[in-house]
Amino acid sequence: MNFPESVYSDEPTRVQQLVSEFLSGQSGADVGADGLDVLLTAGADAKDDCAVYDIGSPMTLVVGSDYIRGPKFILHEMGLLSDFDIGYYLAAANISDIAAMGATPIGLLSVIRYPHELDDSGFRQVMAGIHQACTDFGTLNVGGDIGNAERLILAGTALGVCRPGKVLRRDGARPGDLLCVTGVCGLLGAAVAYFPKRDSFAGRIPADVEQRLLDSWKRPRARVAEGRVLSRLPYATSCQDTSDGLKATIEQIMQASNVGFRVIEQDVPVDPAVRMVAELMNVEPLALTMSASSDFHLAFTIAADDLPACRADFTEQGLDFHVIGEATEKGGAQAVHNGNSRPLPGVAWKHQKSDISLLAAGPPEA
Repeated sequence: MNFPESVYSDEPTRVQQLVSEFLSGQSGADVGADGLDVLLTAGADAKDDCAVYDIGSPMTLVVGSDYIRGPKFILHEMGLLSDFDIGYYLAAANISDIAAMGATPIGLLSVIRYPHELDDSGFRQVMAGIHQACTDFGTLNVGGDIGNAERLILAGTALGVCRPGKVLRRDGARPGDLLCVTGVCGLLGAAVAYFPKRDSFAGRIPADVEQRLLDSWKRPRARVAEGRVLSRLPYATSCQDTSDGLKATIEQIMQASNVGFRVIEQDVPVDPAVRMVAELMNVEPLALTMSASSDFHLAFTIAADDLPACRADFTEQGLDFHVIGEATEKGGAQAVHNGNSRPLPGVAWKHQKSDISLLAAGPPEA
C-alpha cells in the first residue's frame, strides 16, 4: 500500500493554506446574539494583525484565556487522541470559560506552536479540530499566533458578550441557594486514570465503555446554551465550569462566595463508566466522579424560589441539570449521606501537580 509523502511547508505557506481552508468569509459577519449588535468587521481572512469588531449596542465584553497542552494529554501521547481531537479540545476549553460567565462567544484567538516534526497534515488536523469546535459552538476562530516550538503547544483566548449586569460570577452564592450541575462529571478524569494503567489492573472494562471514555475527550461540549439560560434573568447567583473537577469547582465557588456547601451524596449522578473504572482502581465511585476531570459542565447556585422557572426554561431548550446540594453558612464543603457528614471525597486538580492520572486515582480524603 502506498501512503502519501509527508509535506512540511514553511510558516507563511501554512498560514496561507489555513486562511483559504478554514478562515475565509469571516469579515462582515454578524456574531452577536440575543439582540446584541456585534459585527466582525475584519476577521482572520482580512490578514491584518488583529481582528476588528464594531460594537453597536450596550453590552459587557467577556475575555478568557487558557493554555491546555500539558500532562493531561497523556492520551494524545499514547496515540488514543488525534491532532484533530486536541485542536477541538483547545477551543472547547476556552469557550467553556465564556459559557460559565453566561456570555455568547463571538470569537476565538488560538496560539499554535509546533515542532518541526509536525507535517502539514498534522498541522491541518489541529486547525480542523479548532475550526470544527468553533462551528459547533457558534463562533469563529478569528486568528492568533502560529510558529515553531520545541513541542506542540496550544493556547487560546475566547471572546464573548452579554447584556450589562447579566454576567455570571463565582462570588454570588448565598446561604439557602441550591447547588446544581448540568450533567454527570468524572468521565474525562476516569479516562486518564484508566488508560495509562490499563494493563496493571486485574481486569478491563468492555470495549464499548472504553470507547465512551475516549469519546468524552474527543468532543467535549462547552455549555454555551446552558450559560445563556442561567444569565437571562439571571437565574444563577454563582456559576463556574467544572474543568478542574467537581470537587475543586464547589470549593472555589465556596471560597469566592464566602459560604459553605452541603452536597447530598445520593443526588450526585455517577456515570456507569466512571463506576467501572473506580471499581478496577479500588476507589470510591463518588470520589472519582468529583476528582480532577475536565468535563466542562456548569456548576451553579440558584435561589430555591427560582428553581421551577429555571427548570422550565432548561426543559424548553432541551437541557437539564441536577440539584446536588445547597449553600450554607460557613462550615466548609461537606458530603452528607444518611445524616452523616464528611469532607468532599476525591482529589481536586492542583496546578502544581504534573500527573493528572495520579490525581484522579488518588485515595479519597479522610
